[in-house]
Amino acid sequence: MHILVEGEVSSATYHTSGHLYFSIKDKESSLKCVMFKSSVSKLKFKVEVGQHIVVNGSISVYTPRGEYQLYALDIEPFGQGALALAYEQLKAKLQEKGYFDPTTKKSIPKIINSLALVTAKDSAALHDMLKIIDKRWPLLDITIIDTLVQGDNAPEQIANAINYADKLNVDVVIVARGGGSKEDLWAFNSEIVADALHLAKTPTVSAIGHEIDVMISDFVADLRAPTPSAAMEMILPDKFELLQILANYLDDIKRFFDHQASLKTKTLDEIYQNLISNSPTNKMKMMAAKYEQARVDLKNIIDFKLSTIQNFPIEISNSLKNFLVHKLVQKEQLLNNTHEQLLSMDPRKRVVDGWAQVLVNDKLTKLENINIGQKFVLQDKTTKLTVSCVDSEKI
Repeated sequence: MHILVEGEVSSATYHTSGHLYFSIKDKESSLKCVMFKSSVSKLKFKVEVGQHIVVNGSISVYTPRGEYQLYALDIEPFGQGALALAYEQLKAKLQEKGYFDPTTKKSIPKIINSLALVTAKDSAALHDMLKIIDKRWPLLDITIIDTLVQGDNAPEQIANAINYADKLNVDVVIVARGGGSKEDLWAFNSEIVADALHLAKTPTVSAIGHEIDVMISDFVADLRAPTPSAAMEMILPDKFELLQILANYLDDIKRFFDHQASLKTKTLDEIYQNLISNSPTNKMKMMAAKYEQARVDLKNIIDFKLSTIQNFPIEISNSLKNFLVHKLVQKEQLLNNTHEQLLSMDPRKRVVDGWAQVLVNDKLTKLENINIGQKFVLQDKTTKLTVSCVDSEKI
C-alpha cells in the first residue's frame, strides 16, 4: 500500500551504489527512508538536509533491526515543484563555481563568417534561423549539428553536440530550441549542458524558447538570446546597412582624393610658374630687355648732352665733348661686357669650337666613363651625333 508522508529532511546520504538513505521528521518523531537507485535516477532535484518534502512510498519493516522504514518511490518538494527546486539548486551550484561570472564571458565577433547551429534538424527554430540568415547575411558558412532537444537522452546529446561544434573552428556556436513547456525545455537546465557551454573555447549563444523562458544555459553561455530568430538578428550584421556604410565610406574617400588632387594640382601649377619665371631662358630675356633699355636711356642722355653743348663756348664745348666721348666709350665697353655675359649664358655658347659635349641618357659625362661598345652622344653648337665606342685609351 502506497502512502504519502510529509516531513523535514534530517539526514541524507547518497551511497556509492546509487541508493539514497535519508530520514524525515516532524516535531514529535522521525522516520528512516530509503530510495533505490532506479528511483533516484528519476529525481529532478537533490535531496538535502532541511528540505520540506512529501515522500510517496510504502512502509515496511527492516528485519535485521526490527525497525520500520519508508521505501520511497518518488519525492516532491512541499509547496514547490520538483523542477523549480532542481533549477534553483543547480543555479546556486553553478554560480558558486563561477559559471555565471561576466568576466569569463567571451565576446561575440562583430563580423561572423561561420556558424554552428546545435538544434533539431527538422525544427521550426532551425527554419526560422535559416530564414533570418538568408535575409541578413547570406554569405555565412553554416554547420547544422542535429540533436535531440527534449527527453531523457537530450542533455547528453546536446552536450556532445556542443563539444563537437567547439572543435569545428567556427566563429560562434548557437544552441537553439523553440518554445515549449517547462518539461520540454528541461534539457537546457541540466548540469552536463552547462559544463559543455562553460568549457567551450568558441563563443556561445543560448537561444531557448521564448523571452519569458530563462534556462540555466542562458546564464552559462556567452550571450543569451530571447528566441532563436532574435539570436540571428543580434549577432549578424544587416547586409543592407553594411552596403550603406560602404557607400558612405566610398563617398568620403572620393571627396578626400578629389580635395587632395585639387591641392596637388594647385601646388604643381605654382611650381611650374616658379620654374618658368626662374628658367635661364626667361632670365636671359629679362637681361636682354634691361640691356636694351640701358642702351636707349644712354643714347637719350648723350643726345641731350650733345644738344646742350652746342651753346657752350668752343673750349668748354671741346673739353666737355672729349669728356663725354670718353664716358661714352666706357659705357659702351660696359654694355659690351654685359652683352658678352648674357651670351655666355646660352648653353650653345658653352661648347668651344672644336670641342663637343659627351652625353649619356641626356646627362653630361666624361669620356673615361664610356665603355667599349657603349653608345653615347656627341653634341657641339650646331650638331648632335649618336656614336658607339670601338676603342678606349687613357692619355
